[in-house]
Amino acid sequence: MNASEKKWSLTTRVLLGMGLGVLAGFVIRTLFADVAAVQEYLVNGLFLVGGKIFIASLNMLVVPLIFVSLVCGTSSLKDISTLGRLGGKTLALYLCTTAVAISLALLMGELFRPGEGADLVSSSTFAAREAPSLAEVIINMFPTNPINAMAQGNTLQIIVFAVLFGIAISLAGKPGERIAALFVDLNEVIMKLVALLMNLAPYGVFCLMAQLFTSLGLDAIVNLIEYFLVLAGTLLLHALVTYASLFRVLTGLNPLVFFKKMEDAVMFAFSTASSNATIPVTLETTTRRMGVENRVASFTVPLGATINMDGTAIMQGVATAFIAQAFNIDLSFSDYLMVILTATLASIGTAGVPGVGMVMLAMVLNQVGLPVEGIALIIGVDRLLDMIRTAVNITGDAVVTCVVGKSEGAMNLSRFHDPHAGEKEEDVHFGKA
Repeated sequence: MNASEKKWSLTTRVLLGMGLGVLAGFVIRTLFADVAAVQEYLVNGLFLVGGKIFIASLNMLVVPLIFVSLVCGTSSLKDISTLGRLGGKTLALYLCTTAVAISLALLMGELFRPGEGADLVSSSTFAAREAPSLAEVIINMFPTNPINAMAQGNTLQIIVFAVLFGIAISLAGKPGERIAALFVDLNEVIMKLVALLMNLAPYGVFCLMAQLFTSLGLDAIVNLIEYFLVLAGTLLLHALVTYASLFRVLTGLNPLVFFKKMEDAVMFAFSTASSNATIPVTLETTTRRMGVENRVASFTVPLGATINMDGTAIMQGVATAFIAQAFNIDLSFSDYLMVILTATLASIGTAGVPGVGMVMLAMVLNQVGLPVEGIALIIGVDRLLDMIRTAVNITGDAVVTCVVGKSEGAMNLSRFHDPHAGEKEEDVHFGKA
């Protein structure tokens, strides 16, 4: 690693690309909004293509990474009963943090009352997708065609098939050992591909930010500035206080070291606004930099990207309070309890549904009798807020991964405390921390 590479870390380069992209977007919007050539060849040409390719390259890694990494982790388990313990801990932690998130959001919404004084009446419309029932989600977790599940990117079905396949490998004796060795080699190759694509990240982030901010007007944010600030503040509070406290209490480790090592993953999540697209970076961070073994991280990270909706749950709480206040509707204590319960369970029930945030919010609003068309009030700033809450979601995934890893004795503490762990290319080895 030469001096220039040390000076310009990946986080620094991503931040630089993000800042330049935002600046470029505002300049184009301000000075070249009516110049057809700029819009056609730059905004809808270079920026659109560059951003789409970057997102596509990340999504390209998701299915093979989840499947291969999870098969490696599951097949390495000496005791299959460990898997049930891992799953129980992980699911319980994700549900608990989601319940805390929605409770915190409702508290902040009532404390700052961002919708008060709006005095709105039902006039706008919003067509919400119908969310599947929890029974349907559980049934649909089991693939009838695993190849089709991979082609469609159905994360829950991929996880189930990978776990079953890994268990079969561990029980198959010598043939299983040969297959397991093949998957270990495949894992190394995929991680090399991840390392290659990381170097393109600053350019992809630049294109994404530039394209977004040529179309995102400040007026959309100003009109809902109080809602925006309350929600953004609650998201940061949950990340920096709730997660830090949980991490400190349950692992005994320094949360400042954790947040420092999360820089790259947070930047990726913020720029892509997609937990699934950030899976490769989150896995790389928790294993290479924090020392969690692959047998744990390969299970908790993909599962968290699917069902951990802390950031989205916070949006539910603040948005529910905002809409109730804007339409002058009082919610009782039992209504708030219903919001907490509905949003927590919906984080699993709506897993994998496109536009999951709005689906969940529609479910919550219907549950407590609030006008669903109130969602239209917040759509203007939702894209920018989605970037923040995705960063919060993947931070929660990493916290739970570390907590479970530490509790299972599957975390290399010397690697966690090493500030340079994972920075050298030869360190790119999942599960060999």
